Amino acid sequence: MSTHARISASVYTSHVPAIGVAMDQGRTAEPYWAPLFAGYAPSRRWMAEHRPDAIVLVYNDHANAFSLDMIPTFALGTADRYEPADEGWGPRAVPPVTGHGELAAHLAQSVIQQDFDLTLINRMTVDHGLTVPLSLLFGEQPVDAPTWPVPVIPLAVNVVQYPVPSGRRCLQLGQAIRRAVESFDQPLNVQVWGTGGMSHQLQGPRAGLINREWDNAFVDRLIADPRGLSELPHLDYVREAGSEGIELVMWLIARGAMGDLAGGPAPRVAHRFYHVPASNTAVGHLILEDA
Repeated sequence: MSTHARISASVYTSHVPAIGVAMDQGRTAEPYWAPLFAGYAPSRRWMAEHRPDAIVLVYNDHANAFSLDMIPTFALGTADRYEPADEGWGPRAVPPVTGHGELAAHLAQSVIQQDFDLTLINRMTVDHGLTVPLSLLFGEQPVDAPTWPVPVIPLAVNVVQYPVPSGRRCLQLGQAIRRAVESFDQPLNVQVWGTGGMSHQLQGPRAGLINREWDNAFVDRLIADPRGLSELPHLDYVREAGSEGIELVMWLIARGAMGDLAGGPAPRVAHRFYHVPASNTAVGHLILEDA
């Protein structure tokens, strides 16, 4: 048995705020929402069988923990606890998130020594970008529960205010995270989640844009050609997937953490799902098991 941590899987999902509202209000069986939640049912069964010891969850803050006063490109949460953010209508009725301070401190040390200038966050709230993916994979949680089933290390990425990081840099960060995890001297099972997207635009003449063909081609390349996909210019994301489609660069961080990019075999697709619309957004989901 290994004495060091390992990355066992990566999970990719949209984090549409309306999904959290539907769950919190008990509307998941309504005709509009039922097909979406049916697509995540296999993922919840998978999670019950493949529950990790910790999750590195890549997401973007939506002007809750950060604002235009301070815009870190990559911000790693190192706290032991994160409360749900008040996003204007009160915090979501979900438990607080427990961190993994020891692993987070190790990731910070290792990744910074690999030349990534991380911002370290010792106290922050977490919004729907982080809690909706947890709800989708773990299901509804009692609001009075002490925490979620698994400790989470938040990794917030700026995809809100330009300039945003390149796909290439995001893939490289995922590779650095894998090296950091594998050098942690406890036998932890770690997953890396990439969240956000898929195609959507929230404002302007193209508000409501959804591009099914582009979204599914993106997932095809994410699986088979992550290095080539990481070279995609930002303008392509904006033109084809809408102004908020740039969130998909965060999926490349999770993909970079898979073993094939470190010389191992290709990952196994455990589940893949796509649905439109959820609110005004295309929803994509993928689970890759590390081989």
